[in-house]
Amino acid sequence: MDSLSTASTLDNAKAERLVEVVLPGRVEPEGLQIRYGVVPTAGPGQVVIRMEATGVSFAEQQMRRGRYYDQPPFPFVPGYDAVGTVVAVGEGVDATLADSRVAALLKVGGWASHILIDAADVVRVPEGVAAAEAETLVVNGITAWQMLHRKARIRAGQTVVVHGANGGVGSVLVQLALAAGARVIGTASGRHHEALRERGVDPVDYRDEDVAARIRALAPEGVHAVFDHVGGRGIVDSWRLLAHGGTLVSYGSAATRDDSGSKQWPVLKLLGRVWLWNSLPNGRHACFFNVWAGRALAKNRFRTRLRTDLTEVFAALQRGDITAQVAAQLPLVHAAEALRLAESGTVAGKVVLTP
Repeated sequence: MDSLSTASTLDNAKAERLVEVVLPGRVEPEGLQIRYGVVPTAGPGQVVIRMEATGVSFAEQQMRRGRYYDQPPFPFVPGYDAVGTVVAVGEGVDATLADSRVAALLKVGGWASHILIDAADVVRVPEGVAAAEAETLVVNGITAWQMLHRKARIRAGQTVVVHGANGGVGSVLVQLALAAGARVIGTASGRHHEALRERGVDPVDYRDEDVAARIRALAPEGVHAVFDHVGGRGIVDSWRLLAHGGTLVSYGSAATRDDSGSKQWPVLKLLGRVWLWNSLPNGRHACFFNVWAGRALAKNRFRTRLRTDLTEVFAALQRGDITAQVAAQLPLVHAAEALRLAESGTVAGKVVLTP
């Protein structure tokens, strides 16, 4: 792209209006606010993305309660990830990025019509992959891929347990594990069991009085990995389900979502358990997965790993190994309704916000 067309693209971006959803404090979904402003300008090394799809993840559900362990001070614009088209590039940025569709992992800032971000933090979306489809696989796909292949290192013939098998991360985990040749036991409410069976999953109702006993009946010799986003007291049962050499991957504390008190304490408690379990000579391993781990100390390495793994996820989508599960699509200005829907627990897949 020449300098004239780049300037034209930037002028068009400036002519548009910035629309953002603001989380002002600890509020119900209806307390979200809409703010209007000027589209940002790309500085050196930066790009401006016109958002085409962003999503509602568990992080936003915790953030509105002030329960996400490292969220910024209120008020701020939530939005853990986004997909969109690059409408402006700054000095020193590869000009071929202009007009291309990209994905970005953000933690905050995604619930906006336009997003300013370092060019090194975007990943190109393959041609033929729709924005909403790609959006369902950014944070969810990266999380699932890295937990399965970088942490648990699952191989064909092994058995894994996926808690919340119908959820955003869980549904991707299930499909990636099956594509790797693993047997999957998945917990979910009864209304999702038929769909899980059709995928080849052995479903267990998480409302059962003794979920661990149900899982042990299906895998009496133990399992090779448990992926647990629930935390709380149930994390001990997850640990006990492991066979010798097995791995517990904890990646959340959904059980404490509505608790009061310190937002750091549930995570610190999980980390304490992980340290204790790993110090025991029992041939099992536990870890607490944080998708941002390593970014502060080795940013370039983090970016390379993110780009590599998200590219693998998109390739799995194109092969048909996984499908993009869009639970619902709502306009950005209906973020309150989208957040309420995501928190209802009645949907399978990810709730997506569009411009």
